[in-house]
This record gives sequence, structure tokens and C-alpha cells, in this order.
Amino acid sequence: MEVFRLAKTAYANQLSGKGAALFGARWNSIGTELVYTAANRSLAMAEVLVNLALSELPTDMVMLTIQIPNKLGYAVLEPKVLPPTWNRFPPTTAAQLLGDQFVQQGAYCLLQVPSVVTQGDFNYLINPAHADFSLLILTDIRPFPFDQRLLRSPSLS
Repeated sequence: MEVFRLAKTAYANQLSGKGAALFGARWNSIGTELVYTAANRSLAMAEVLVNLALSELPTDMVMLTIQIPNKLGYAVLEPKVLPPTWNRFPPTTAAQLLGDQFVQQGAYCLLQVPSVVTQGDFNYLINPAHADFSLLILTDIRPFPFDQRLLRSPSLS
């Protein structure tokens, strides 16, 4: 399986989860290291875009492709265990605790979670402290220029 991550060029080789731990995010609280990835490139882009002002698209982004060995299993966060507030912005403590528990339990290296940005798609959280983390391979890093049409206001006709 391949997963994708859109990152600033300066942090492209740092699959550490330290950035997520510094600030916390949807699926982790401050102090918990997780690497956020997406099932496809367009979802990786969408997950970044929702956190940007479209008036200033960054020019220093790269798309990372990470190969996950097929033999590695992963946990799936089932919809029935999601708290009612899991998709709120800003993220809620209830959702963050689910990611924190995933890391603390250490049973799997990856956790499949639903995307808030594109319903029906999935993100994959990677636990960099898991023993299987060393089996993941960063296979590609390439510049990712945003399409400037994202800055245009659509005309509805």
C-alpha cells in the first residue's frame, strides 16, 4: 500500500510526528507523535488546503510517497466508536484521545481514520514509535506546485 503526505520542503525527510506533537491535531493531543498521511495525493492536498489561506498558496511544498509493506496490518477506527464531535473544528479532545490511545496501545503502526475534508476517503496515521515503523519506505519526494486556479473565484453561471 502507498500513502501520501504533502509537506514543506524543509521537513520532507522528517517522518517523526514531532510537528503534530508540538501543536496537536485532529487525532492527537500535544505531546503525542503521529505522522499524518492520506490514501491518495488529492486527499493529501485537500487536507493541507483547508488549513491555508488560499490567497497565498505555498511554493515550497513536496509530495511524499511512503510504501507500506503489504504484510503490515493496520487498525481501523470504526464509525461506531467515533465521538459525536469527532469532525468539529477546532478538533475536540474526544477525537484526540482516540489517536493518543492508538499510540499508547502500540498494537499497530498504522491507523485508518476517516477524512473530515472529503467524506468517504481515509487518512492513515503512522505511529513513529512502533517497531514496524522502520519497515516503511519513503519512495518518492517530488515538488508539488499548487495549481494557481485554486486562487480564482469561481463564476457561477
